[in-house]
Amino acid sequence: MIVQTLAALGANTRQMLADWGFAARLFFKLLSMSGVALKRFGLVRDQVHFLGNYSLAIITVSGLFVGFVLGLQGYYTLQRYGSAEALGLLVALSLVRELGPVVAALLYAGRAGASLTAEIGLMRAGEQLTALEMMAVDPVQRILAPRFWGGVIALPLLAAVFSAVGIFGGYVVGVVLIGVDAGSFWSQMQGGVDVFKDVGNGIIKSVVFGVAVTFIALLQGYVAKPTPEGVANATTRSVVVSSLSVLGLDFILTAMMFSI
Repeated sequence: MIVQTLAALGANTRQMLADWGFAARLFFKLLSMSGVALKRFGLVRDQVHFLGNYSLAIITVSGLFVGFVLGLQGYYTLQRYGSAEALGLLVALSLVRELGPVVAALLYAGRAGASLTAEIGLMRAGEQLTALEMMAVDPVQRILAPRFWGGVIALPLLAAVFSAVGIFGGYVVGVVLIGVDAGSFWSQMQGGVDVFKDVGNGIIKSVVFGVAVTFIALLQGYVAKPTPEGVANATTRSVVVSSLSVLGLDFILTAMMFSI
C-alpha cells in the first residue's frame, strides 16, 4: 500500500514538472516569436478587437456599478470622520491601484480567456493545428502569438476604461445624488493620486495580468484533449487557474510595490 502510494505520488510529481516545463518552453517560444507576430500587426489588431472590443460592454457596466458602490460605501465611511470631501481620492485610489486591474482581469478571464481556450481547443479537436504543422506552418507563430499579444494589449486598455467609468460612477453617487462638493471631489483626487506610484503601478499590474491570463487561456486550449469533454474541461480550468493567478499575482505585486 505504501509503495503504491509513493509510486502514484512520484508519477504525479513527475507529470506536474513535465507540464510546468512544457508551459515554460511554450511561454519563451511565444516571447521569441514576438517580433514576427508584431510585424504582421493586422493579426494582432484583429485580436485586440476580438478580445477587447467584445469585452467592453461587461467591463463598462461592471466599472460603473463598482463606482456606484465605492461612492456610496466610501461616503458613509468617511462621513464618520468628517472627511466626506476625500471621497474622490478614495474612489480613485481604490480603482487605479487595485479594483481596476484586478476586477478587469477577472472579467477578462471569464469572458475573453474562456473564449480563447474554447477557440484553440476546438482547433485542436478539429485537427486544424495538426494540419498547419503538416503544411510546415508553426501554429504557435501563426495562431497563438497574435492572440497572446492581442490580450496583452487589450487588458490594460480595459482596466483603464474600468477605472475611468468607476470614477464617473463614484462622482454620480457622491456628488450628484448625495451632494458632496464637486470641487472637493476632484481637487482631492488630483492632489492625492500620484501618476507614477498609483496610476503607474496599476498599469504594471494590468500588463502582468494580461500576460498571465492570456497565456494560461492559450496554454489550456493548446493542451486540451481533442474531445468535446476535453475542451469543456480546459475552458473551466482556464477560468479557475487564471482567476487564482490574478489574485496571487496581485498580492505579490502589491507587496513589492509598497516595499520599494
